[in-house]
Amino acid sequence: MSKLSVVSIQLTSGADWQVNLNTVLDLMTAALVHAPRLIVLPENVFLFDAKQMRAVAEGEATEQILSALSVFAQQHQTYILIGSHPMAFRPNGEQVEGGRVRQSSILISDQGEQVARYDKIHLFDVQVADKAAVYKESRFIEPGEIQATVFDIDGVVLGLSICYDLRFPELYRLLMEKGADLIAVPSAFTHRTGAAHWHALLQARAIENQCYITGVNQAGWHNETRQTYGNTVAYSPWGERLACLDDEQVAWLHFEVDTEYRQAIKTTMPCAEHRRIVS
Repeated sequence: MSKLSVVSIQLTSGADWQVNLNTVLDLMTAALVHAPRLIVLPENVFLFDAKQMRAVAEGEATEQILSALSVFAQQHQTYILIGSHPMAFRPNGEQVEGGRVRQSSILISDQGEQVARYDKIHLFDVQVADKAAVYKESRFIEPGEIQATVFDIDGVVLGLSICYDLRFPELYRLLMEKGADLIAVPSAFTHRTGAAHWHALLQARAIENQCYITGVNQAGWHNETRQTYGNTVAYSPWGERLACLDDEQVAWLHFEVDTEYRQAIKTTMPCAEHRRIVS
């Protein structure tokens, strides 16, 4: 059985990737007090501006960001999960067409290597009663292939997902079937939808899959129309809220994944063995 020290970082990213990168590096450095083996960053962490996505994906910014995180990971012997970053190429090396990008969650190892990548499947094309009113991610983002992406860190299996995926429990079932002990949900959940559904959905995914869940969100006002909900949080396999930030904090939270505790929950209530409807 294994344990994993995890830090989830919350911030208010803007349109300047260099400012965002400096803020992340400062927060990660401060969070080293917890000796994390995994640091999880939110969606759109280095760029909160859809119109710049393709330019940043193709320019030197992406190379500089990945290089800086690689150096940090090696120096401090920690894994870093970039919640999402725009990528101009698909995992197979093909270029994304039509001026769009992939919204990619990238895991960097403690050796500074990119060891896993998940491209967001479900795109946020909705109408919300807030100042932004209409969201249409498909204008700028190409959906990824339907797959469940996991990676083993010190005996703890990490599952990857992004934001709007949270409303589609079938993805989390696939991650559970692939052995995920912890599922990360890096997000830029709007304040309105977050206040209504964020905690309910995260807690439900944790309980029904009997795994740890961390929802790692953006927080506050990013421009004159876009406000995100914050409330970065961690839930246990029993649905306990382990730690939570508020809706505007630029900060981090720390929690520990304990696979022995998860196994005890699964043993005493073997829901997976009782499933009768399996796709």
